[in-house]
Amino acid sequence: MTAETRELIGAAGSLPIVRVGTRGSKLAVAQTRQFVERLAAASGRQFELVRVTTHGDVNRASLSTLGGQGVFATELREALRAGEVDLAVHSLKDLPTAPAPGLSLVAHPAREDARDALCARDGLTFAELPEGALVGTGSPRRIAQLRRVRPDLELRDIRGNIDTRLGFVEHGELDAVLLACAGLARLGREESVTDRFGLDEFPTAPGQGSLAIEAREGWVLETVTGGDGLALVDDAATRAAVDAERGVLNGLDAGCSAPVGVHAVVDGGVLRVHARVYGPDRFAEAHGEIEIDLGTVRDASVAIAGGMRGTRATGPMPDHEPDAVVVGAYAPAVLAAQLVSELFAQGAGEFIVE
Repeated sequence: MTAETRELIGAAGSLPIVRVGTRGSKLAVAQTRQFVERLAAASGRQFELVRVTTHGDVNRASLSTLGGQGVFATELREALRAGEVDLAVHSLKDLPTAPAPGLSLVAHPAREDARDALCARDGLTFAELPEGALVGTGSPRRIAQLRRVRPDLELRDIRGNIDTRLGFVEHGELDAVLLACAGLARLGREESVTDRFGLDEFPTAPGQGSLAIEAREGWVLETVTGGDGLALVDDAATRAAVDAERGVLNGLDAGCSAPVGVHAVVDGGVLRVHARVYGPDRFAEAHGEIEIDLGTVRDASVAIAGGMRGTRATGPMPDHEPDAVVVGAYAPAVLAAQLVSELFAQGAGEFIVE
């Protein structure tokens, strides 16, 4: 952890400063700062950004070899448990689906654009990329998707932050790179986007575009008026969607770097989710789509993130016990389990190798 500079956000007051842990990358700090500015305005509290170096930040190996299991989260979680920070801000797609003992995901702010973006030379769209074009990405899922629809492309495994990856194109080393729309937007680099991939054909990593706010179990952010500050920034529709997506990933027993694309969306009172699991060749794929009525999703989400914060229970709130959540009955979890069964029936288990 580094402590050379102290970055405070929000007005000072009588309550203690809240320490918020973030990775030290340019994108991580930017998205954490944007979130904390909203949280400070909503809660009236003052916050301090604390930069934490993670294993994924210093190991330059391919993500496919690192495995993606917590390489960007472990050190942040250790800082939380040690009391060095009070909250941690994660990119949800980088967070393992397994529960972290002693910690809870206490808020999911409203999601950014979940799509992938093409950033190509000369303003080229995906269809306009010439045969043999050099395209860079470090994601096994993106590689599988590209090979499926454009086997003529030459794919290159790359690492690095957004500026580094865009630099490969700007300096002529690659014809294009694939990046997340959300990250580009948070860094103000949307002008680099030359095309965006539709989520029906190109579902993205579970949780892509969403942040996860984590705290120690039982920890509550008190506002200056005595309320729960985190409840003010937790978005019920986002929570339902990402719970379903991560439920699919967990049910498949797949890691963050597995060739799995899942996207869920709340449309009115219905949650729809579709998933694709990609096999070792461009023709092998398991896919499915399913939907469920979410009449209780807002109450359930509020219960999970509010009154039941820290318990990790999931489910809609029954009428006879308004502050409880029934484990196993939470609609996104039910939906994920049904979809996982469908994917396994198509051979998805054979496509996932950890």
